[in-house]
This record gives sequence, structure tokens and C-alpha cells, in this order.
Amino acid sequence: MFGRWFKRKDKSHQENGQYRFGNTHLIELRQVVKTFETAAGLFTVLKEIDVSVDQGEFVAVIGKSGSGKSTLVNMITGIDRPTSGEVLVGDTAIHTLSESQMAVWRGRNLGIIFQFFQLLPTLSLIENVMLPMDFCNMYSTGERRKRAMDLLEQVEMSEHAHKLPSAVSGGQAQRVAIARSLANDPPILIADEPTGSLDSKTASAVFALFEDLINQGKTIVMVTHDNDLARRATRAIIVVDGQVTNQYVTKALPNLNVDQMTWVARNLERFTYEAGATIVNQGDMADRFYIVTRGDVEIILLHPDGQEIVVDRLEKGKYFGEVGLLSGGTRTATVRAAPETEVEVASLSREAFSQLMQESDETRGVMDRITQERIERDKKIGAVQ
Repeated sequence: MFGRWFKRKDKSHQENGQYRFGNTHLIELRQVVKTFETAAGLFTVLKEIDVSVDQGEFVAVIGKSGSGKSTLVNMITGIDRPTSGEVLVGDTAIHTLSESQMAVWRGRNLGIIFQFFQLLPTLSLIENVMLPMDFCNMYSTGERRKRAMDLLEQVEMSEHAHKLPSAVSGGQAQRVAIARSLANDPPILIADEPTGSLDSKTASAVFALFEDLINQGKTIVMVTHDNDLARRATRAIIVVDGQVTNQYVTKALPNLNVDQMTWVARNLERFTYEAGATIVNQGDMADRFYIVTRGDVEIILLHPDGQEIVVDRLEKGKYFGEVGLLSGGTRTATVRAAPETEVEVASLSREAFSQLMQESDETRGVMDRITQERIERDKKIGAVQ
């Protein structure tokens, strides 16, 4: 849909794979802390956040109200400044810019879409789309109007170009807001709850526009409370109490809603194992559930003749330990850190895992299926030997 207009390439990326400040990702937040002064004293909203987003990704940022997700996105836009840490976008260190520098940089490099559209009520729709071009002195006067009309056509709003925002529906206004965000052809779009005030059908249509933009090379960071829409993004970043949950935990348990993932994040314990170290032993009582968050692990079966057989290798984002827990018995396999490098895992106790299974029928169903597949695999391997 947007192919004609959005072919601009990011020229700032260096040949050695790094940007000016050594960042290898288009967006990097490094150890970002944000503390606000309140009547009750200092309140830390973000706690040593590390986040990276690559060019062409569609990243959803989700979390409960007050978790810090909007503040995290405000670090990227420069609306909020970090108390400490670095915010790097391409070749720009956002946290070092003055307010005037920030305004110019933001206008040329970011398209921002808000929940309540933020269209100026006294300007027509086409004038709203032209506004960022006027502000940043982009394109000639004639080109601005033509470009704005073309953008409105792309979001199926050209026939309403000369209406005021009050004369169109919420979904239509959001389409215009998307067109406005694209006025200066920014490489990055930031959307803060862009579908929060829309019905589900309209929200899905707006999301389809985002997916089309991703296909044309844009990078989108979207704050959302809608778990179903978040699953359609490239990946999700979940913010819990000012901290980002490990993305591989999110990958392992994609069917959890925001409340459930928040609960899991608060109950996870982290363990590190040296290369080749045993994590669980076949025959031991099952007491924990594990998600691999760094490195690889090997799944090993002990054949009756005493021979060890490596039956699987699990990478980041895969889990193990559920078979014994779901059956209420002992470990069916030995799991070791791969011999090449140390391994980090996130783990739930037996009690926490049982509670999670009770609260998420969808996750329980997925685990039951995978458990059965693993049991059948192990049976086949045992029969062959």
C-alpha cells in the first residue's frame, strides 16, 4: 500500500555494522533509569532498562497500568529524559540533545501516533497531515499538499481531506493520524495505545496498516494493552514494575495475558550454570519448570544399557521440566548445559507452575501437547536402541 512513498534507506548505518556511538541496533536503551519527584518523595519508574530494536522490527510494548511502558517509549521520543543511562537511535544520542535540537530531530526521524489522535480541531484533515512538513520545512509548498493528499489516499481518507476532524469517526481520525506520522517519511514510528479508543474491528484495520508499513521497511514501536494485537507484532517487550521481562520468557509463554505474564515475571528465579553442568537428573523428583534465556541445553536419556543419548538441544526461548511436573512424578530426562558455553535459565517453583497451569487453560493445552510429543519421542528412541 505504501510502497511508492517509503523507500528511503537509513544511510546512517556504518559498514562495520555499528552506528556512531557503537550501537549495533537501530534503537538502544542502555541501563536507563527514570526517577520522578513526587509529593511522597522520589519514585523510580524505570529501573536499569536495557532494550534494543532492530531496523524493520514491529515491537509491541505491553504491561499493566503504571508499569512504566509509556515512560519507556517516551525515552525514545525524548518526551522524557533518563535520570541515568543512554538512549541511542541510529547515529543520535537522544539523551544529549537540547530541547530545540530534540524538536528538530524528532520531526525528521519519528512519526508519533497517539491514542486520541491529537489532530488540531481547527485545521482540515489535509492541513493536519501537512503540518509536520511545514514545521520541519520539508518539501516545497506545492509538494506538501500533493504529498498530504497522496498519504490520505493511501489510508483511504482522501475523500474527506477538507473536512474537520470533528466530522469523521474515531477510526477515520486514527487513519489520518497515521498519514500525518508519515508526512516526513520517518524511519521509525512510535504508537502509544493507537487502538485503545477504537472498537476491535477498526483496531484490526489500523493494525493492518502498520503491518503494511513494516513490509515497506519501517520500524514500529507500539505501546498496547491489547494482547491479541501484541501477538501479531514481531515480538513483545513486557514491562513489569519498571523492568523489562526477558524476551525469551515471552517467547516461551506467548499465550499468557498481561496480568499472567506480570505474575510470572514476579515469581521467576534465575540460575546460571557453567558449560556442561547438569541442571536436572533423570529420575529425580520434579520440582521446577525452566526456560532457557541464554545459551543452549542438551536433553539426555539414559538407556537401560547405561548409554547416554542426546535426544534434543534446546535454544533460548525453549522450556523444559514440564513433563515431570504435569505427570506429578520424576524427571524423565537429564538436562545439561551445552558444552560450549554457560547457560542461564528462568525458573518457576512447582507451586508457581501449578498455579500458572490453573490460570491459563491455553498455556496448559499447549504444554500438554508438547509433553505428549516429547514422551512419544522418548519412547521411539528407547525402542530403536
